[in-house]
Order: sequence, then C-alpha cells, then structure tokens
Amino acid sequence: LSSAASDVYKRQIHRTSPEPAIEARGLTFRYGPRSRPILENFSLTLTDGEHLAVVGPSGAGKSTLAALIAGLTPPQTGTVHLAGEPVADATPAALARMRVLVPQEAYIFTGRLADNLRYLRPDADDRTLETALDALGARPLATRLGGLAAQITPTLLSSGERQLIAAVRAWLAPAPLVILDEATCHLDPALEATVEDAFAHRPGSLVVIAHRISSAIRAQRLLVLDGDEPAAGTHEQLLSRSATYRLLVGCWDEPAMTPPAPRG
Repeated sequence: LSSAASDVYKRQIHRTSPEPAIEARGLTFRYGPRSRPILENFSLTLTDGEHLAVVGPSGAGKSTLAALIAGLTPPQTGTVHLAGEPVADATPAALARMRVLVPQEAYIFTGRLADNLRYLRPDADDRTLETALDALGARPLATRLGGLAAQITPTLLSSGERQLIAAVRAWLAPAPLVILDEATCHLDPALEATVEDAFAHRPGSLVVIAHRISSAIRAQRLLVLDGDEPAAGTHEQLLSRSATYRLLVGCWDEPAMTPPAPRG
C-alpha cells in the first residue's frame, strides 16, 4: 500500500478503544421456529486489526453470520458488540459508523463515478478518491469509464466492475470494520488479491467470506463453518484437524500459495 494511501487512513480512522473489533456471544439463529439452527450458541472474538476469513460449504451460515455481525439480522439468542458497542439497538447511522458490509451483489446507483465512491464518505476530495482507485487497482476501470466525472449506469457495468466500485467505496468508508461477503467473487484472482491486500493494510479489522483458497489463506485466521462444531485456526492448523476444510481446499482448483506474514 502506498504511503499516500496509508496517510489517508492515519488521518481518517482514530481508534482508541481497547475493546475487540467483534465480540459475539451465544448466537443462535434459525429461519423458522421448527427449522434446524444455522448457528447455535456460536461465539467469536475478533481482535482490533485482525483479518479473518470465513469458509464453509453452501448453506453453512457464512452470509448469515455476516448479517448478524453487521446488525442487519437479529439473532434469536446472543449478543454482538462492535468495538464494545452493542448492535442490537443501534440506529442505522450508528451501525454505519461501526462497520461497512459489502455483499456479493454490489449496489451502484446511476450518477457520477465520484458520487458513487463518496457514498459512505461524502467529504472525500478528488485526491482521496484517486488514491483509493490506485490502492485497489481500479484506475484502469475509472479511466475506461471516463474518470471521476463520468456518468455511470449500473446495468451497463459488468458484475466485476460493480464489485470493484463498491470495494473502493468501502475502502474509503470511515467505519473501522469491513465485512466482505463474497464481494470480490467476480474479479479475476490477480485483481482480487490487490483488493484484499489493500483492505488488509487498511487500519481497522477485516472479515472476508471467502470463495477461493487464495482468498482464504491471505487471512491471519480462518473460521470454518460446517453445520456442526465451527473450527478456527491457521491454514496449516485447519488442514490437520478439519475434514471440512480439507474437502474445501481439495475442491478449490487453485495453485498452492504461501500464507502472508502477520501484520505488524
């Protein structure tokens, strides 16, 4: 990450709370009174500045967990605190200050590219927007569209182009926690790596619902959801003790990668 991009966030995010980024305790969630719980008595702690990847088969509860953490869906039991603040009774404005959630289907509105990028940070000047475009590898897309002043129509953009614009917008957001729910699945692996590296070096904490092994092992810690007992650990630890994770790795047809060094 360039020094200019780093400076953007040194000025933008001021974190003084010693509280964990995420403190989820005893979460139980089911979609109907007689349905099997998606999550049951689930707990998770994410330390400030940590990068977590969540993996698991389809239907295991990954997106449900993202919605619970983000305060979009209330659990039947349990609590979620973000940086020490409860999400249960938080207003939409308060939640927006705590976290930003980027779903797989990116929301882009008709209007200028700059306005889309400023959606979560209205005070960002053009120089800040340009810095963000460079940090996430989105400069070629912005140039192709006609620059920051270009008028864009969502239906004329590809799924990957919409995801990239939404990723730049989230990177600019002042919220200290970013949750990417398969938000880069339409990007090619090289561009996805650039985007996730930018988020990993952004001050604050990161949760990635991963869909590629390369995306998963870029994280410092992984959480495997498989419908039974969730398992957490590093890539190597989970290979040795989680049959679900070994199966997922075997299904992901990607070359082996070396996990990144811890952030310091």
